[in-house]
Amino acid sequence: MTDMVLPSETNPLNNLFGGELLARMDRAASIAARRHSRRITVTASVNHVAFNRAVPLGSVVTVEAAVSRAFKTSMEVYIDVWMEDRFSGERTKANEAIYTFVAVDETGKPTEVPQLSPETDLEKERFAGALRRKQLSLVLAGKMKPDDATELKALFMGS
Repeated sequence: MTDMVLPSETNPLNNLFGGELLARMDRAASIAARRHSRRITVTASVNHVAFNRAVPLGSVVTVEAAVSRAFKTSMEVYIDVWMEDRFSGERTKANEAIYTFVAVDETGKPTEVPQLSPETDLEKERFAGALRRKQLSLVLAGKMKPDDATELKALFMGS
């Protein structure tokens, strides 16, 4: 999704409001999740957001979202935000985020999604990291015992 930063979307420093960027990322991630699952999708969580660079007024912003891993009914969506300098045309990575979406049927009940086969090195890296991120999230929420988080244990214990 590509759009321009308009005056009504900026803070007193003439940079894009963080909330406006979150909404753009949510829309792009929703489209990616829906395309993968071919189902209605809902935002389950915002797992990570990094506001690395301010996005100034007039910048052209591109939000790229892709499913990084599909689980039973949920999908992790990795989002990269790029900005294009309005004078030079140079494209720079500004921000990134990771959202989780759940596919649901017409009654709102979670429904299974197709698995994903990563192809590029970046896709493979994000795919592998997704299971660790999911396990960490479940452990922190008290929904998984730390001893059951096999990927996390392997990361820290070398098992």
